[in-house]
Amino acid sequence: MRLWVCIALLSTVLCASADRPRIFQGAVRAGQFARDAVRGSWDMYRAYRDMREANYKGADKYFHARGNYDAARRGPGGAWAARVIRCPFLFPHSDARETWQGRVSGRGAEDTRLDQEANAWGRNGGDPNRYRPKGLPKKY
Repeated sequence: MRLWVCIALLSTVLCASADRPRIFQGAVRAGQFARDAVRGSWDMYRAYRDMREANYKGADKYFHARGNYDAARRGPGGAWAARVIRCPFLFPHSDARETWQGRVSGRGAEDTRLDQEANAWGRNGGDPNRYRPKGLPKKY
């Protein structure tokens, strides 16, 4: 019985290390992309949650950059998620968001432009600490 178990395990190891068909390799890459996208989305959400928890004036650019940086480091899927989400706020860069910031919140187009600059900085691998305000707790 032990001999058959050993043969089965050896066969599994040999099959696992053999060249796989392209369709299988494509499925594996697609799975990795999806996993990276989910984890990148989680990174973006975590930065948003930390920003809300910190409630620190002037720290939003830092959290934009940090969320995008963390997501993009996950790989192609994470970088895709950072591009699609575009900011740690739960809705994408759109006319509705610009209207909200420009008219309702009073922050305006300049703040939107600076947010997008911080997003791009983080997505392209720039250090998020460039936007870190003095006095922000080390927890973040």
